Amino acid sequence: MSTAIQIVFVMTLLTLAPSLVMLMTSFTRIVIVLSFIRTALGVPTAPANQILIGMSLIMTFYIMSPVADRVYNEAIVPYNEQQIDTKVALEKASAPIKGFMLAHTRPSELDFFLRLTKSGPVAVADLPFSTVLPAFVISELRTAFQMGFLIFVPFMVIDFLVGSVLMSMGMMMMPPTMVSMPLKLLIFVLVDGWQLVIRSLLQSFGV
Repeated sequence: MSTAIQIVFVMTLLTLAPSLVMLMTSFTRIVIVLSFIRTALGVPTAPANQILIGMSLIMTFYIMSPVADRVYNEAIVPYNEQQIDTKVALEKASAPIKGFMLAHTRPSELDFFLRLTKSGPVAVADLPFSTVLPAFVISELRTAFQMGFLIFVPFMVIDFLVGSVLMSMGMMMMPPTMVSMPLKLLIFVLVDGWQLVIRSLLQSFGV
């Protein structure tokens, strides 16, 4: 019976793995920011969704590798050697993940969900996953949209300048995007935009 329950638990984890990767790691912020870049450049289909998701997964594995190492050394190895039981292994495995989420969660988001559950002051170590996880997701969405806004600003300036130049030249029938999109792509390539964005994303996680 114990083996059967473990098999069911593992199968459930495998089913929920994509959602857990998206919600409990750096994947959410990365994929949103990369999507903003594609939209700001005016090329909504390049790079393709598969490439963006692949880049996001690779960066997520890179950022989360120290957390994964801690989970493996502190929980999986002792559990495989039968030094700890399943309950202790789950607690040890959740501690590094919870620490990562708390490090990138705004206190205001935690306070908001604590007020929703009508909980009093709680120590950081005693915060339940049911509070930390939604607070982390909301905080990641907020950070991703802030970074997306900063990405959009220079491209909006280019669109504005191109539109103004075309208007001053009397070329009102010519769509500004026909000129601004190649110009934005050229500037983005010249300044090595992908490296700047990837570097900013890594630095935002303290890597």
